[in-house]
Amino acid sequence: MPAGRWRSPTVVAGRYALLDQVGAGGMGSVWRAWDQRTRRHVAVKVLGQHGSAVLARFVREQAVRVRHPHVVAPHGWAAEDDLVVLAMELVRGGSVADLLREHGPLDAGTAGLLCEQLLQALAAVHAAGLVHRDVKPANLLLEATGDRPPHLRLGDFGVAAPVADHRFTTVPGAIGTDGYMAPEQARGAPPDPRQDLYAAGRVVLEMITGLPPARQTAVPSHPLRPLVERLLVEDPEQRLATSGAALRLLRRLPLPDPVGPPVPDRLGPPPRGRRTAGVGAVDWPAWAAVAALVAVVVGCLWVLLGWTP
Repeated sequence: MPAGRWRSPTVVAGRYALLDQVGAGGMGSVWRAWDQRTRRHVAVKVLGQHGSAVLARFVREQAVRVRHPHVVAPHGWAAEDDLVVLAMELVRGGSVADLLREHGPLDAGTAGLLCEQLLQALAAVHAAGLVHRDVKPANLLLEATGDRPPHLRLGDFGVAAPVADHRFTTVPGAIGTDGYMAPEQARGAPPDPRQDLYAAGRVVLEMITGLPPARQTAVPSHPLRPLVERLLVEDPEQRLATSGAALRLLRRLPLPDPVGPPVPDRLGPPPRGRRTAGVGAVDWPAWAAVAALVAVVVGCLWVLLGWTP
């Protein structure tokens, strides 16, 4: 854009100034945005050209109100013309899927810590009367903790549903992600917290082997094996029944301290030249040129008028 021109980000619903796209999914794109009302950066999921079914799912997601350090739940939404946006906290460290793709299997301490944080998140979600139904590495977001221990945040509540709500039974189809769904969930059973625990078992097995569900076989010899085997029981009546029970078992296991890979800031600063004060964004080099011109004019006046310091 030519120097000296104002560059304004798109502002949705008179509130969210979209700065840069940071992700995409089946329901739309995810943007870093400036919330002009709260005056802070947020993540905004943008849904355009929405059909009724997708919009219903979108609205269901924004209704989630779980406040927990290991959960990223929506905290606001807005609509304007053919756009619907959903706002939530901005998490800067990518996801567990990114960590596994870049580093392969995680050490036992790091896998155990992430598992504990996931179970804490699920305990909060289930206590709120909800089943997440799509627990997988891509939905386990990470704060940018650098060399410090990782901090997991369970996100994406687009297919969450009330516990045992038969309105969300999907026979002959199923809601979730192939490979992570419990057998009864894949058959269309009503939402049940034990389905999330099965998915957690698949995720932990992926963390310790580096293998996605399609390539997973038997649980290998590992400090987390006793927990994984109890989570992956096919019969839900024999599976661990609650996140609390899973946490108690996990905390009895002899796990080493985490020594896993660092979690960098994957977003970086907002786009150069975009002001985050809320009205728009300015091309900063243009301001530099204006400031230089003002300095020259003031200098000339100083000489011509005989000003003294």
